[in-house]
Amino acid sequence: MADQSSNPPAREGMLTYCYLLLYIALSSGQIFFNKWVLSSKEINFPYPLGLTLLHMVFSSVHCFILTKFFKILKVEDGMTLDIYTSSVIPIGAMFAMTLWLGNTAYLYMSVAFAHMLKAVMPVAVFILGVAAGLEVISTRMLLIMCVISFGVLVASYGEININWIGVVYQMGGVVGEALRLIFMEILVKRKVLKLNPISMMYYVSPCSALCLLVPWVFLEKPKMMDDAQGATWSFHPMVLTLNSLCTFGLNLSVFLMIQHTSALTIRVAGVVVVLLSALLFADTKLTLINIFGYAIAIGGVAAYNNFKLKKEVVRGC
Repeated sequence: MADQSSNPPAREGMLTYCYLLLYIALSSGQIFFNKWVLSSKEINFPYPLGLTLLHMVFSSVHCFILTKFFKILKVEDGMTLDIYTSSVIPIGAMFAMTLWLGNTAYLYMSVAFAHMLKAVMPVAVFILGVAAGLEVISTRMLLIMCVISFGVLVASYGEININWIGVVYQMGGVVGEALRLIFMEILVKRKVLKLNPISMMYYVSPCSALCLLVPWVFLEKPKMMDDAQGATWSFHPMVLTLNSLCTFGLNLSVFLMIQHTSALTIRVAGVVVVLLSALLFADTKLTLINIFGYAIAIGGVAAYNNFKLKKEVVRGC
């Protein structure tokens, strides 16, 4: 009887680890996949805005098919125009900004360094959280932010082929992601509508697609048309479809992680993704200064996660 009663928790724990490994594998692989598609030396589809727009359209269509046609997934009712305009649109706009600028950064820098810059995410979230009244300044938190910032600066100093245009794009993506997290926290604290992750994806993806469509029409579409006449870029339907499918799978894996663990686990897994990206998917040679800076920054992010975990435990008590 004791063995039988322990099987369900053991099975649930094994399933959670499977979701965790799936998220880490998809997140790390998607970074490399996007770089491969955008690279002029590989697939040669150098249009990050168009690629991101394709991802969001693909996600929107499949969310609609899964929820409305096959009805495999459920979307909560209760969405109003006020909630959509005040919460969903800002979240969708920031999500679009994050993906667009992050993918553009791959045109200018290595995969490892581009993803390593994402280690400053807790710093951006903390600063914006303080400005929004969601975070409280403390000596320990300021020390952690300084450690993370110092680690990223050291890694940047050790980067041999640093491109500041890429750095600006990547940091813009970090700010966009931080704002998205802030808007999501505000939406949750309003408690006017409780959305599960699938519902959030159902509402946010079309909004993000529309936010990307406008700049694509003015910024990339004319260039794509001109380049198409000179045959300077390649269109591979199967590769782009697979790339969009992987992005959709990554988003779903995030939702599965949140449902079976917590948002904190996503942050901890993000540390592993940074490390894997730096070591396994490095498209430039890592220097000792790179590795030293990565170690400092990752240590700071780990301390941040531990600090947030203790706060959640105290809040739960």
